[in-house]
Amino acid sequence: MPSSNSAAMAFLLSRRSRPAKTLTGPAPNDAALMPLLTAAARTPDHGKLEPWRFVVLREGALRRLAGEVATCGERLGKSPEDIAKARDAYDRSPLAVVVVEVQKDSPKIPALEQTYSAGAVCLALLNAALASGWGANWLSGWASHDRGFAEGALGLAPHERIAGVIHIGTEGATPPERPRPDLGAITTWVSE
Repeated sequence: MPSSNSAAMAFLLSRRSRPAKTLTGPAPNDAALMPLLTAAARTPDHGKLEPWRFVVLREGALRRLAGEVATCGERLGKSPEDIAKARDAYDRSPLAVVVVEVQKDSPKIPALEQTYSAGAVCLALLNAALASGWGANWLSGWASHDRGFAEGALGLAPHERIAGVIHIGTEGATPPERPRPDLGAITTWVSE
């Protein structure tokens, strides 16, 4: 039997994202955020392409983006309720890290593997924040999938896209446990 890290396993078996609307300040400062980014950057990366990068959004940038979300929603014909909900995540958040997928040309590494790596960075950053005692949530939403928002509001290049927005702050309330998948229904065991 291999040696185990029981504390890490206990964390993974009980981890729970914190709803973005419950996050308050303070948020991690630069010194507290760097280990979280470092942990996220240790994500599996076939070919060492680093097909992702980070954009750290402090409160001023988040408030500006709240307005950009509203403008984007109006342009897309979203309902006032949808716009208010999407805007709220940026209006309330004390800090967010945008994980940007950066597709790299590679004869060996398919684009899909690069997308998976960027998604894994999102989860690694979320887990690093939670393991460090912060409240955190991984959101994206319709605005983050809009090229006008991605390029205009965040300055992304045409070959970049938002993989996720990880909101990080102080946990304002502990959420109740939610139903989890039935492993028997989603697991196939193959012996031969």
